[in-house]
Formats: sequence, C-alpha cells, structure tokens
Amino acid sequence: MSKSLRPWWKNCRALDDKRFLDDRELRAIDALEDSISPLDDQTVAIRQLITRFEACYHEADKEAERIIKALCAGRCPKESKTRPPRRKKELQNSRRILSRWCKNPTIKGMNLDVGGIPADELVGFIGKPTPLKVWQVERIVDKVSQALDPNRPYHRMALDLADYGEPGTYPAEKYYQDRSTFLEQTKRTIIHDTVDGRKSEVSLAMAIDLLMPCHWDFVGGLVIILKAIGGDLHPDKPFACCARNIKLSPLCDRLKIISNTLRAFWKGKKTTKNVDRDILASLGKATPVKRWLAASFDKTIRLHLSLPFEIDLS
Repeated sequence: MSKSLRPWWKNCRALDDKRFLDDRELRAIDALEDSISPLDDQTVAIRQLITRFEACYHEADKEAERIIKALCAGRCPKESKTRPPRRKKELQNSRRILSRWCKNPTIKGMNLDVGGIPADELVGFIGKPTPLKVWQVERIVDKVSQALDPNRPYHRMALDLADYGEPGTYPAEKYYQDRSTFLEQTKRTIIHDTVDGRKSEVSLAMAIDLLMPCHWDFVGGLVIILKAIGGDLHPDKPFACCARNIKLSPLCDRLKIISNTLRAFWKGKKTTKNVDRDILASLGKATPVKRWLAASFDKTIRLHLSLPFEIDLS
C-alpha cells in the first residue's frame, strides 16, 4: 500500500490521512482508474474539475451540474472568469460600505445593502468606533478588495500559510509590526459558537482570514465578524467558513441528490429514489471512463458533506 493517496483527492483531505488510506471504496475507485489508464487529455481535464470542486461554494449545485455535463460530453466546457453578478454586488457593496465607514465612522444614510441588510444596520453592528475597530474593519476591506482585484493582496493575520498551503514567508507579526498591539488583540478576541452542534471557538483574526468571497454564507460570516468587532462574541448562529459547518448549507440536500444519482449510475442501480431522473438519463451509457469519473465525483461530494471539521481556529 502506498503511503499517500493520489493527488486527485487533495480537495477532500490530507493525502496521508490514515482514514483515507484505509477507505476500501476509495481504493476501489482508484482501481477503476488503473483499468482505463492511460487517460486521455479530456478525461484528465474533467477529473481536475472534480478535484477543484468545493461543496462550500455558493453555487456548488450549479458547479456540480456543470461537471456532470462535462462528464456526459466527454470534454470540459469553457469556463467563465467572471464572478456571479449577485455575489459580485455583495462584495462591491461590502467594500463601499465598510471603506466609507473607516473614513467616517459617523456616516449614515448610505443607500446600499449587502444581501438585503441595509448599510446602516451593517455598520451598526460595529458599535462605537475606536482605533482598534477601524483597523479591524480595514482588514475586512482588504480581504474583500483582494476578491475584487487580485492585484490587491490581503495579508493573513492568523493563518500563516501561502496560497497553496505551504508555510508563509512573511509572518503577520512582521507585516503588521506597526500595529502589533491591534494584531494581538484581534487574535485574542474569541468568538464562541458551535461546530456540528459541539461547542467551539474561533479567533476574530482567523475568522477574517477565512472570510471567503465564494462561500455560501459570506453575508452571514460578515455579520458575525462585524458583531464580534462590536463586542458580541456569542453569535446567534454558528460561523461557517470553508468546510466548517457545511451541514448548514442550503445546498446540501441538492448535492446529496446529485451524489445519489451519480452513485446509482456508476454502480448500475435501477433505483429512482432520491435521484435526479433527468441527470441520470443524461449520463447515458455507463462506459468505463464515465463510471470512474462519476464514482470519483460521487465520492468527493459525500466526503465533503460528511467529514468532521477538526481544525482548531481559536
């Protein structure tokens, strides 16, 4: 047995995780790959789409359907480089509202909203302005600005990693050395919530670092962070980021149906219970390549929706 899994599975868990190494179904799917190797370029490209899939994406259901269309067609569709309009507006308005507040914390009457939350209500969560609060909100502005303009990088405060998980080369303590007290206060501010129903904690610095523009609960996360800056450290609902509290995503039920459909296809089951019959029909004949791709995608979705979030964010 090899000491790590194939790179295809890197979006599911660490490739040397023993639980994965002992997963018989996963090994069986890898054996399907061996039976059809060598893979042609389009098959590799479709498998790479599956490897990039994230269930926490705010349009994960649409992305799943796009991957299935590629699987059916045997080739990858042209990818759009533009952000979905609704999310782009939420990001733009977040930056406008919070940037204006940083410049003038007494500002009122902005005719803007984020996800239906009026600007005045949003900045009201912050409470009475202080230099620390302004600095913390500026970090959110930096985070959102990076999403809108990749040429404006955000420097993490707590998550000392580079873009692909490798160790960071410029520690936060050095980057923010002129505001070291603010940095430490932000790290020590702890949000108390739950993960999958269990009590948990998140540092404010980590929460800002993990406020992802593509996440299904971007607006909810932004509200929790602004309230924490304002002193409310016990949010009404759990903080969701990346795979943390993925089970709260409104897309889970749809993704489960898609997974069930893929499993019925690659295992040759005749059931029509809890499957999308249109997708099942579109998959057509179960060729060896289609079976491997469908099995890989089914397993990826199930792992994303079932694995516990075990990373300490405090």
